[in-house]
Amino acid sequence: MKLLEKKTALITGAAKGIGKSIALKFAEHGANVAFSDINLNEHTEALEQQLKSYGIKAKAYLSDASSFNDSEKLINDVINEFDKIDILVNNAGITRDNLLLRMSEEDWDLVIKINLKSVFNLTKNVQKYMIKQRSGSIINMSSVVGIAGNGGQSNYAASKAGIIGFTKSIALELGSRNIRCNAIAPGFIDTEMTSKLSEEIKSKWINDIPMKRAGTTNDIANVALFLASDLSSYVNGQVINVCGGMNT
Repeated sequence: MKLLEKKTALITGAAKGIGKSIALKFAEHGANVAFSDINLNEHTEALEQQLKSYGIKAKAYLSDASSFNDSEKLINDVINEFDKIDILVNNAGITRDNLLLRMSEEDWDLVIKINLKSVFNLTKNVQKYMIKQRSGSIINMSSVVGIAGNGGQSNYAASKAGIIGFTKSIALELGSRNIRCNAIAPGFIDTEMTSKLSEEIKSKWINDIPMKRAGTTNDIANVALFLASDLSSYVNGQVINVCGGMNT
């Protein structure tokens, strides 16, 4: 059963990791997929072809999600190419970890701009189209760090906590138009980003997880599929932890 037949999804930051897995999961379930990244290269080209192999329409866009003007153009370009956007996944994000004592203003501003302002940029520009069609699902990528905090990640935690507040507010604003807005809070997920951590740090994280393993990008994609589909038609304003029980 294809859960997203005839729907169109836009996913930011989808060249790799969680965003890529979500794009592939959506295509597998029949959605046409537009995706963006700050760089277009052999990876985005390969993903575009991989998505098309599912028999759906797919296109990669060069866009900086932290730029309001880029985001406005991206939404308009996707509408012109695909006619509609049923699902928006705000996935673009970075880390610039450091203790507050050593954190630069530039690293604070950059993380807030890319992780949090991007969610405003894309949601602000897509809402008029979703309001017109009186339907839509907006999925924002938060983090367990945005709920519980983490030493050395005050900028990242603040950006992800801000996403939660934004999600709940937009759910209240747009719910009457049949537009849902929810957030996913991943825990320790095996991605290119976490692969850079030392084995000591990885082992400590995994030891603190009741399920004793890191999550996979597919674990996140499955929850995104649920939130994007009609299976979650009465789920709105929620934050779903996907963390193996580490944040209970």
